[in-house]
Amino acid sequence: MDRYDLAFVIAGVAGSAGAVVHGVLTQRYMVRPIQELSAAKLSAAIRRLVPVLLHFSTFAWLAGGIALIIAACSFGREARLATGLLVGSSYLYATLGNLWATRGRHPGWVLYGAALLLILYGLGQPG
Repeated sequence: MDRYDLAFVIAGVAGSAGAVVHGVLTQRYMVRPIQELSAAKLSAAIRRLVPVLLHFSTFAWLAGGIALIIAACSFGREARLATGLLVGSSYLYATLGNLWATRGRHPGWVLYGAALLLILYGLGQPG
């Protein structure tokens, strides 16, 4: 494993760890309060859909992190490029979204920004 593969692995671990923390905090501070406040006002279908939608980014970031780790260990150049671009776009969205929405007062933009830089570095592998 060279330094480019290692950059992909570190980005994958950071993204996956961030996703797990995001999922726990989203459940605790967003899903539960929304369900409690809206129990009588929303239909059962909408109450079931809200957690799924709120956790979609958690799932995408976790799957992306795992994909980066697998890409570093076993994918060829073209598959690494595709993985890096797909996961990188998700992490870019997370970086910019967190930065904009919280005006920089959220650690998520730093974590996903660092992971994005590692992905870009990992894609810079020669040949």
